[in-house]
Amino acid sequence: MDTPDAPAVTDTPAELSQRLTVLLGQISQGDRAAFAEFYRLTSRRVYGMARRVLIDAELSEDTTQEVFLQVWQNAARFDPAAGSPLSWLMTISHRRAVDRVRSAQSATDREARYGASTQDIDHDTVSDEVGSRLEAEAVVRCLGTLTETQQESVRLAYYGGLTYREVAERLDAAVPTIKSRIRDGLIRLKTCLGVS
Repeated sequence: MDTPDAPAVTDTPAELSQRLTVLLGQISQGDRAAFAEFYRLTSRRVYGMARRVLIDAELSEDTTQEVFLQVWQNAARFDPAAGSPLSWLMTISHRRAVDRVRSAQSATDREARYGASTQDIDHDTVSDEVGSRLEAEAVVRCLGTLTETQQESVRLAYYGGLTYREVAERLDAAVPTIKSRIRDGLIRLKTCLGVS
């Protein structure tokens, strides 16, 4: 679609409104000449509305085309008692332009969500694996510095997934005793691992 460049309308607002009302009636009957005249008289305003909302010239042209397609299809729905033809047309234009903005924003959001969910973060997997293994070896080495009762309590609680009460039942000890063993064991582990 070319950018609308119809000549300026010289009718008074009342004359223009009456003329557009007649044209809409003819358009509703499928009159192509009436549609062409309606387009000539109003396309600059529609394009201007779309351009103010959308900024982008190409999107504004597309939106203007959609507006006039809607006019062609729905001219019979125009009710002169509800408002002027220009008000009706500008309402359609504004809604179409806003819909276009929302559609573009939704597409941008969708693409951003998809991009974020599918983006692989570059990292050195070998380095990560080596780091994990060294940490695991350090933990195993430091577990050896704990007393046997501390090791057993920590292993059951952290590697076995048992609660303090379950560890106490398993080791036939009081819950406060198990809590004390685990706390002391974790303090020793922390010191051994050099964690501050």
